[in-house]
Amino acid sequence: MSNMNKVLLIVDDEPSICLILEHYFGLDYKVVVKANGLQAMEWLEQGNTPDAIVADYDMPVMDGPDFIKQIRASSRHRDVGLIILSGKDSTSNKITCLKLGADDYLVKPFNPEELSLRIQNLLHRIRV
Repeated sequence: MSNMNKVLLIVDDEPSICLILEHYFGLDYKVVVKANGLQAMEWLEQGNTPDAIVADYDMPVMDGPDFIKQIRASSRHRDVGLIILSGKDSTSNKITCLKLGADDYLVKPFNPEELSLRIQNLLHRIRV
């Protein structure tokens, strides 16, 4: 099953992570990459709506928690599936993100296949 018409927004300041995700998801999704939360918000405010967002916890300019707050405060994007990636396996970070409205939290290094399945499950739940 192809998701080719689905748009995946990746927000991460680590080029290596962006390249891995672009490469892995590029066959199935239209992948849009932004380096930080502010760039991502600007893109969203231009009228773009992704089907799912994968965002890093630690970013310059606007970090993961601030980005989640912005997304969830937006009437247009508050229902978009949002997965946070983090280099820290910290329960408090996880709880912060989930409380703010992230749908999932994955610790780096992660298996792209696991992330892919989590995105698919998220998209499936949102569509139902």
